[in-house]
Amino acid sequence: MKTELEPAEVGLDAGRLARIDRHFAPYVDDGRLPGWLIAVSRRGKLAYVSAYGRRDIEAGLPVETDTHWRIFSMSKPVTSVAAMMLYEEGAFDLTDPISRWLPEFANPRVYVKGSALKPLTEPATEPIRVWHLLTHTSGLTYGFHHAHPVDAMYRSAGFEWGAPPGLDLAACTEKWAELPLVFQPGSEWNYSVSTDVLGRFVEAVSGQPLDEFFEQRIFTPLGMEHTSFGTEKENLAALYVPDPATGKALRNDGFGQVGVGRPDYFSGGGGLVSTAGDYHRFTQFLLRGGELDGTRLLSPRTVGLMASNHLPGDVDLEAYGRPLFAEMPFDGHGFGLGFSVLRDPVKAKTLGSRGEYAWGGAASTAFWVDPAEELTVLFFTQLLPSSTYPIRQYLRTLVYQSLVD
Repeated sequence: MKTELEPAEVGLDAGRLARIDRHFAPYVDDGRLPGWLIAVSRRGKLAYVSAYGRRDIEAGLPVETDTHWRIFSMSKPVTSVAAMMLYEEGAFDLTDPISRWLPEFANPRVYVKGSALKPLTEPATEPIRVWHLLTHTSGLTYGFHHAHPVDAMYRSAGFEWGAPPGLDLAACTEKWAELPLVFQPGSEWNYSVSTDVLGRFVEAVSGQPLDEFFEQRIFTPLGMEHTSFGTEKENLAALYVPDPATGKALRNDGFGQVGVGRPDYFSGGGGLVSTAGDYHRFTQFLLRGGELDGTRLLSPRTVGLMASNHLPGDVDLEAYGRPLFAEMPFDGHGFGLGFSVLRDPVKAKTLGSRGEYAWGGAASTAFWVDPAEELTVLFFTQLLPSSTYPIRQYLRTLVYQSLVD
């Protein structure tokens, strides 16, 4: 992976792009990050690729363009694409109840009040539909939120940052279906295991394990040779967390086992390992409206639908979402079918373009696609959690200030 032209050829100022390195190098020099890789593409061409620091501090191994990264929630757009491919084939409608394929969700219950040990629940007033999974409006949650009694129930069941050993995706989905929903389906937005359930839905509809579907239907056609659920590659970056005492990156091999080898369950919400080159191809496929190098997986209309705000009334996440951790700010951002969608740059206080869509991963990775500027941006590192530093906000400013045409 290397630059394909001079930045000026696509309206980017090289001197201003250099500000990106000057800003992020100190994160490594003072120990906050182990290392990083950044790639900026415009009009389908890589105009800026920069790597700095280490993929493994202790071993002294540098970040390289073929370094493998745990992309965590950047897996979600891939799973969403898989579902929409089946949608285009007429396998289901977005308003269909998922219980047609996942009968464990036939009679969901919704939390009303009480504790995690003694919750009072009521029947769901409508079924969980496919679009609820795609938009995180299903009422499902994450154990790591620590904000609601149902979150605690997920943790008690073994679901905080992963899943109990030995459970496959089908078994995990059955366990989640036994737990109450945080709210009535469609009534709010809550970051959740919705995309993991969507991955199981893809399995049920297609008749294929999720890893096979991804490999045969997405990764091989798009030339994403280094993306999979787990890897044995020696160039997998080590995973770090901030040291509570110093703030410096502290290696965490417990979390770091995620991504090493074949997992027990295929997490469509956070289980993929990838490279910058592979994910660059994925973003180019999106930017080009569902096609790359003569291979079309989705129609432009479908990609356009995915990149539209699906929150009722075209409101933003601040108005419709719960004030919890997510991979993007809430102000001015809506949510589509698998991505956040920038609907109001002024409210979001960003230089980005209306219609830009994006997401990130728990280890501080991030990407966005800006159709208006024909721009894609990637950021890779391995620091958990992504809320540690406001990397993404600064990166947006630094990239957009370099646009001069």
